[in-house]
Amino acid sequence: MKSKVVLFFTIIVCFLLQCTVMDLISIGSITPNLMLVLCVSMGLMRGRKSGLWVGFFSGLLVDLFYGSLFGFYALVYMYTGFLCGYAHRIYYDNDVKVPMFLTALADLFYNLAVYGLQFLLRGRLGLGTYLFRIIIPEVFYTVFLSLIVYRVFRYINYRFMSIARKESESIWVLK
Repeated sequence: MKSKVVLFFTIIVCFLLQCTVMDLISIGSITPNLMLVLCVSMGLMRGRKSGLWVGFFSGLLVDLFYGSLFGFYALVYMYTGFLCGYAHRIYYDNDVKVPMFLTALADLFYNLAVYGLQFLLRGRLGLGTYLFRIIIPEVFYTVFLSLIVYRVFRYINYRFMSIARKESESIWVLK
């Protein structure tokens, strides 16, 4: 129960930081995606199920406050957290390369999904412009942010959610 409360407050704090602080540190109207880093981190540290739920609730918050199509961001973040959860058993805690690589792939997937469903279906076909002016700078900026923020999420996970982590890693506990 304690880990779920901590996870809920982590999602709320990350959403508030995404809405306030990340807009202040934007470079050329490109802001890093902190919610995506949270989904990737929790998927890596806690597994597919936790990544799926963190992604769903993170996307639901984004949909409630900023989404034009309800459920779109919840679906994208949910898939991101779930797919990153597949790497849960193969990554090492101190290794930052795997979270950086998965954050880059997740941000690329996220931005291509946004382009495909928000712009392409409206008849805006400027993929090259969108790719070079928005997607690639945001991927680099988000990966740079993940270098810093991943360590904070790792500390929160191991400090406040260690009991649930040990139970979820056991092969004898049925889910």
